[in-house]
Amino acid sequence: MKSDCIQTTICRERKKDPIEMFHSGQLVKVCAPMVRYSKLAFRTLVRKYSCDLCYTPMIVAADFVRSIKARDSEFTTNQGDCPLIVQFAANDARLLSDAARIVCPYANGIDINCGCPQRWAMAEGYGACLINKPELVRDMVKQVRSEVENPKFSVSIKIRIHDDLPRTVDLCRKAEATGVSWITVHGRTVEERHQPVHYDAIKIIKENMSIPVIANGDIRSLKEAENVWQITGTDGVMVARGLLANPAMFSGYEETPLKCIWDWVDIALELGTPYMCFHQHLMYMMEKITSRQEKRVFNALSSTSAVLDYLTDHYGI
Repeated sequence: MKSDCIQTTICRERKKDPIEMFHSGQLVKVCAPMVRYSKLAFRTLVRKYSCDLCYTPMIVAADFVRSIKARDSEFTTNQGDCPLIVQFAANDARLLSDAARIVCPYANGIDINCGCPQRWAMAEGYGACLINKPELVRDMVKQVRSEVENPKFSVSIKIRIHDDLPRTVDLCRKAEATGVSWITVHGRTVEERHQPVHYDAIKIIKENMSIPVIANGDIRSLKEAENVWQITGTDGVMVARGLLANPAMFSGYEETPLKCIWDWVDIALELGTPYMCFHQHLMYMMEKITSRQEKRVFNALSSTSAVLDYLTDHYGI
């Protein structure tokens, strides 16, 4: 978030208010916070293909507040990048509210990561360990609410579930009473990785809430998104890996169309996306449409020009 582009990135008319979207009765399609991946270029791409709301990758609030370098590298946006939610990893109410005030002119709200199960995050007091600390979550939400003057600025949380579901329902009720705008529920416990998602648990949580709830976990097509939305009764669905594999998923495509690959090339080059990120996204997108031999060749490419030559030769892009 460089100082010379502050004026161009402020989106004063946030016409697509997420809260209004959640109360529309329509399925709200959300791009998840993904470390390294859900950055500006990728958000720009999925917005072209019917994604309604995008999250940034998780940003450590303490680093963001203390370091200009961290702000410049971790958070980039532009006028078309809205509605936008900035997700923070935090365990300190003051630092979180300071981070929220910094991003307030450039985003529709912040989200507190209460769901990351990675060991480093939990060891630092971030992520999924917060589902066992409702008082800390309450304090962080209250602090942001008191420090950010914009009444439309949302404060949400993303959680995993407990083995004992009533504990999760209690956490969500306390969060709602504190002033949380909505809750995203990943339907697995901290210990679960690839086990089936507990959509029944998400449904129970939604039935106990008055605020919007977003369902998250193992959604890989528009049809699956619609089914989960119907089964859980939630207000939206959040997708991570499904969108990495197919950024056009929310538009109903079963696999990444060539037009989407072409769009990614244009957007990534225009925004100056680093090669590793540019290439990695293409590897995900082309997973289903390339043979094993083609994958070996494409994945070994080491420059933007080599990638462009490959796409031109094989797909006429």
